[in-house]
Amino acid sequence: MPDILSRPAKLYGPRTLGFLGLYALVLVLLIAAPAAFRGFSMAWILVAAIMAPILGQTWAVLVFMRDSDEVVRALTARRFIVAAGLALSVFAGWGFAETYANAPHLEGYYVYALFWGAFALVTPLIRSTQ
Repeated sequence: MPDILSRPAKLYGPRTLGFLGLYALVLVLLIAAPAAFRGFSMAWILVAAIMAPILGQTWAVLVFMRDSDEVVRALTARRFIVAAGLALSVFAGWGFAETYANAPHLEGYYVYALFWGAFALVTPLIRSTQ
């Protein structure tokens, strides 16, 4: 049976799972012991700890794009841009809804999950580089 996954795709999966695992671990620690992270020093350590896997995932996407052929690179870039636009517009719209329509407050860190949710939604819909 032929191997249908390219080398960049084979590397992207484990990198994504690794960064997602680190992100989940930090979240579990925060949820399990929120009071332990309320001090100034610990709070900044938590901020750095949660930023690291987010930056790592961004790096993983960029390396995947760099190492892929031009069609995969263009598709991934288009999906990434559309997902970013959706996440930004929904989150900015929600901010205005909070201000003017008394919508409940949402914390800013939800935009990360919103972006990847949007990316998952647009991926099967964007099948062309045109």
